[in-house]
Amino acid sequence: MNLDSKGIAFLHNEEGLRLNAYRDQIGKWTIAFGNTYMLDGSPVKEGDKLSLAEANKLFAVKIKDYEAAVSKGVKLPLTQNQFNALVSLCYNIGTGAFLNSTLLKKINSKASAEEIQAQFNLWKKGGGKVLPVLVNRRKREFKLFQS
Repeated sequence: MNLDSKGIAFLHNEEGLRLNAYRDQIGKWTIAFGNTYMLDGSPVKEGDKLSLAEANKLFAVKIKDYEAAVSKGVKLPLTQNQFNALVSLCYNIGTGAFLNSTLLKKINSKASAEEIQAQFNLWKKGGGKVLPVLVNRRKREFKLFQS
């Protein structure tokens, strides 16, 4: 599966777009749609800039890794909205964390909606601290997952 236009819009909204490098909530250099690496694989650093076209290309290239991780990890059929929500989560927490998560195990074991929601809600920390922005994002991702 791939993100559809609704999934892309959802993820773009969650991440926001910044064409100049900035420090995220935990102090990591970030650019474009929440990317910490440039197209050439180098880490984002202070002073980096992208055009809108470059930001969109970076997103289009990087999103494939997250789509592939969700497709690899989930062993059951997903609706488009479920896929979109899981790619958004994976994009935010990373492929390794997603593929090793209890959330993925719960989905694959056909756990209840309540159990799955509880797992979404656990991914709320950045830099060891609960971040309200992540608490709210997980609520929106679960709502999308359920729709």
